Amino acid sequence: MLKKILFLLLAVTMVAGASLAVELNGAGATFPFPIYSKWISEYYKATNDKINYQPIGSGGGIRQFTNGIVDFGASDAPMTNQEIKAAGGDVLHIPTVMGAVAVSYNLPGINSLKLDDQTLAKIFLGDIKKWNDEAIVKLNPGINLPDKSILTAHRSDGSGTTNIFSNYLAKVSSAWAAQVGAGKSLNWPVGVGGKGNAGVAGVIKVNEGAIGYVELAYAITNDLSVVVLKNRSGKFVTPSIDSTVAAAAGAIKSIPNDFRADLTNAKGANAYPIIGLTWLLVHKNQSNAEKGKTLVEFLKWSLTVGQKYGPELYYAPLPEELKTKVLETIDSIKY
Repeated sequence: MLKKILFLLLAVTMVAGASLAVELNGAGATFPFPIYSKWISEYYKATNDKINYQPIGSGGGIRQFTNGIVDFGASDAPMTNQEIKAAGGDVLHIPTVMGAVAVSYNLPGINSLKLDDQTLAKIFLGDIKKWNDEAIVKLNPGINLPDKSILTAHRSDGSGTTNIFSNYLAKVSSAWAAQVGAGKSLNWPVGVGGKGNAGVAGVIKVNEGAIGYVELAYAITNDLSVVVLKNRSGKFVTPSIDSTVAAAAGAIKSIPNDFRADLTNAKGANAYPIIGLTWLLVHKNQSNAEKGKTLVEFLKWSLTVGQKYGPELYYAPLPEELKTKVLETIDSIKY
């Protein structure tokens, strides 16, 4: 009898302990998926709070967040005023890290390739069709570029990475701005689509002659070559944490109070021109107090402890000035 009582007491204790853990659900951008996966794992070890995150693309994340399917969304493209209104009007954009969008390519034997903004735009417009086009050859003297067709790879899903990439092209190329524009989903003039950053990386990796755009971590983990891109100062810059930080330094003063900022084509001699913030999307007024408290604690952890994990996964931590402002915004969340 005593054994039975002790067993029941143990069972009750275990259930009570389990009830202390909170489970949150989120969905959205693939751009920050490597760092979010790391954060979720480390946060679970520290708190026993479980966070599920589905990398379905920024467009999908915004839709699920708007429809109340998830506790938070994630996007590399800020929500528009209309989207915020559709989601209830109390949406906060919480920047988490910064990342570079690398232009990756598959040309065996060519490990270094330089492009400028106009040439890049013409490639994705389909105006430059061969790798030995005069414009590419001129930028890469001494490199034996092949007489091979170019295959452009882009996102097939609604994507914040696409938003960052196309915003850059729309800034630097009037032809791109007029013919394609910028946004999460585009009518691409040429090329093939891949789902998520991983999908685009896969298209590039298996197709010789391909070129596409992916978050830097995906380029490195897939062992893809990256373009050295000419910035607005006229310097050729490789995507990296340092060149991302340099770009952010040139754009930090232009970031508005709601943090919905476009950091592409920033000033600075060492600035890589295609970078962006990525945001978690949360409601300022949380309907579930327990989940709201856990979400706030996770956001604060991400902005403090979590930042140290960024560089090892090729993301740049937020500048201190920006981080301070973001933490103040997190404190405004009500639950």
